Amino acid sequence: MLPARGHSGKKSIIWAVRTSWETVGDGEFFCAGCGGDRNYRRRTGRRRLTVLGVPLLSRGSAGPVVECAACQTHFGLDALDHPTTTRFSTMLRDAVHTVALAVLAAGGSSSRPATAAAASALRAAGFENCSEEQLGILVEALAADADPCGVALAIELHEALEPLAPHLAPAGRESILLQGARIALADGPYRPAEREVLTAVGAALALCADDTARLLAAARTPS
Repeated sequence: MLPARGHSGKKSIIWAVRTSWETVGDGEFFCAGCGGDRNYRRRTGRRRLTVLGVPLLSRGSAGPVVECAACQTHFGLDALDHPTTTRFSTMLRDAVHTVALAVLAAGGSSSRPATAAAASALRAAGFENCSEEQLGILVEALAADADPCGVALAIELHEALEPLAPHLAPAGRESILLQGARIALADGPYRPAEREVLTAVGAALALCADDTARLLAAARTPS
């Protein structure tokens, strides 16, 4: 922009490039600037050359951007890929639930120690009213509908865990696997089917094979 000095000695702006914004959508997102869930506006803009405040020439488009309604900070559209805290909590609960059911189904539905361990893990994850009886019914239903190759179970694990993994620190991903391992170990050593399920859990959580094997071995060591 080009400044000019007026009669009073103060600088005034002769020309500048300004952006006019238009809102094309809205919603809720996690604002990294505020550190919490906020409303957002999805906006596109047009840049114009102004002379003495009057818009004259188009200088192209701007955006699209995500603008926080609270702090007005602009972010790229990839900011919407981060789940809100509410959505993240739901994803985490669903992940623990899916892993627990998968491990129970792999180990058989008649193990009371494993079912008790799974119910305890689920209550800690937010399913406050989860009971061993409820889990037993769910596992029996899974056993009745289970496909012999475990394809449906593998798909369900990946659908629950893969979207969550990028938003978890390594310790968080390891914690989910360890919870499943402790459920499997509640009634004795790993069964081959349990180990297979836990290996699939590790892969869906983006843990390398060596880390998965290390964690499964560590879970067997009394703390």
